[in-house]
Amino acid sequence: MKTFIPKEKDINRKVYLIDASGKTLGRLATKAASLLIGKGKACFAKDQITGDQVIVINAAKIRVTGKKKEQKVYTRWSGYSGGFHSVTLEELMEKKPADVITKAVTRMLPKTRNGDVMAKRLRVFAGPDYNHKAQKPIQIEVS
Repeated sequence: MKTFIPKEKDINRKVYLIDASGKTLGRLATKAASLLIGKGKACFAKDQITGDQVIVINAAKIRVTGKKKEQKVYTRWSGYSGGFHSVTLEELMEKKPADVITKAVTRMLPKTRNGDVMAKRLRVFAGPDYNHKAQKPIQIEVS
């Protein structure tokens, strides 16, 4: 028996739409990452990009549990002296609410070249309007 290696014609790609209003950040990010990786597909292969595209709308209406708004801190360092920057979840939600979901999802993707391509297939919008209606996305519900 030979190992099945999916070809491009075997992969049936779709576009999914997730409404983030009132949803928990972690649960939504897990579902979006799973769709981007393609784990639920029969033609899944770890070394290939078999996942779908994901559009997330209403990112500004996401909710988090506990005291994460005040306590969760996103940090980065430029590499230079005094180049350490940190921002709380609450501050990031005020400035760029789409970045919160983008960071949560991309950190769940593989840390490889394939992960970079998967991350480009994620589109996050702060409000209800999005510019990918021509792709006819399939609305998916996240618990």
